[in-house]
Amino acid sequence: MGMQKVLSPLTILRRLSKSSATMSKQPGPISPSEIAKLAREPPAETDGFYLQQAMLRIKDPRKSLPFYTNVLGMRLLKQKDLLKDKYSLFLMGFKKAEEVPKDDHECFQYAITTHSVIQLTHYWGTEDDPNVSYHNGNKDPKGFGHISVVVPDLVAACKRFDKLGVEFVKRHDEGNIHGLAFIKDPDGYHIEIFNPSNIDL
Repeated sequence: MGMQKVLSPLTILRRLSKSSATMSKQPGPISPSEIAKLAREPPAETDGFYLQQAMLRIKDPRKSLPFYTNVLGMRLLKQKDLLKDKYSLFLMGFKKAEEVPKDDHECFQYAITTHSVIQLTHYWGTEDDPNVSYHNGNKDPKGFGHISVVVPDLVAACKRFDKLGVEFVKRHDEGNIHGLAFIKDPDGYHIEIFNPSNIDL
């Protein structure tokens, strides 16, 4: 058996100090200098890229469509039924009726090119299946968070949501951050409601 190495008091002290520093290190924000290195200027090759839509799976269009149109004020831009795969797409957006083309092909092209679209995806039959529900990203394991909607008057919007029986996650005057609210859609997805002029972060 080999001889056990004897550490000097100074070496022991250094190791204890290093271990203590590691254990006491608290999580915090990444420094602005490191962020600047990570988030560089977009490459020229990405010129013309833009965020066009986000997709949410929905259980029942008979509940989701009235919510997104009558409660939030979006417009159904285009419905696309994929017969072979047995699901439907509902492309939603905050657009004026006169902006949406009447021609079927032009309407679809508009819906998949205009900005800020929500694609609600319905797999046929889920509305009648008690075992189907979708993870909203805010329960463990957490992932997706929310979409955000800007309103002219946050207080008035929240009063209207109350009258319509909308479920709140957080009201505008609750929690540590005032000036924004969170509501739920029929599938439990969180929707942030705020006015940029009055938000208090």
